[in-house]
Amino acid sequence: MITDAQLQKDVLAELAWEPTVEAAHIGVAAHDGIVTLSGHVQNYMQKLAAERAARRVKGVKGIAEELTIELPALDQRSDEDIALSIINVLRWHCAIPSDAVQVKVEQGYVTLTGNLDWQYQKDLAGEDAHHIRGVRGVANAIAVKPHLAPKDIETRIKAALHRNAQVEAENIHVAASGGTVTLTGNVKSWHERSVAESAAWSAPGVTRVLDQITLGR
Repeated sequence: MITDAQLQKDVLAELAWEPTVEAAHIGVAAHDGIVTLSGHVQNYMQKLAAERAARRVKGVKGIAEELTIELPALDQRSDEDIALSIINVLRWHCAIPSDAVQVKVEQGYVTLTGNLDWQYQKDLAGEDAHHIRGVRGVANAIAVKPHLAPKDIETRIKAALHRNAQVEAENIHVAASGGTVTLTGNVKSWHERSVAESAAWSAPGVTRVLDQITLGR
């Protein structure tokens, strides 16, 4: 069993290893598998990268993310400027229908709304906003329209899990109701859980994933 001290050490090492994160200003605490990240980073992308790095570490069961963003002077922009940048990027993205996404920015925090046909389109729009200089956070409230019956969604997700070499599919159970998919079962690592959740989101018509998979074994 991994001790809290070892888990803290491992997360710090992973943060230092991640080239997109300036780990010097990030503090790490661990208790019963729950890791708390504190301190500050220079932009929203570093904040996301730090969280992803922590999730990769074996033994991490949850993240309490308390990082703040301290933008350098050159990165500070008006809300209008940020919104215009995001709108322009979305217009040039061939996978996202023109004018399907609305953008609101308040004190650097972005809210995306609108309607799209696929979850991957929603994810792409969120990623576009994440990369814009001056953004402090992104709330992706874009709606995805269901395309398949629940049973069809279940069948496709189960097939995808069985094809994936990184997942022990027999330990994961899938249930769909409308566009909502619930995942239950037990896996060995946070990475395996993330792979299963990603597979669920990839199914056409999925609008919500409830990841209730537990870690351990």
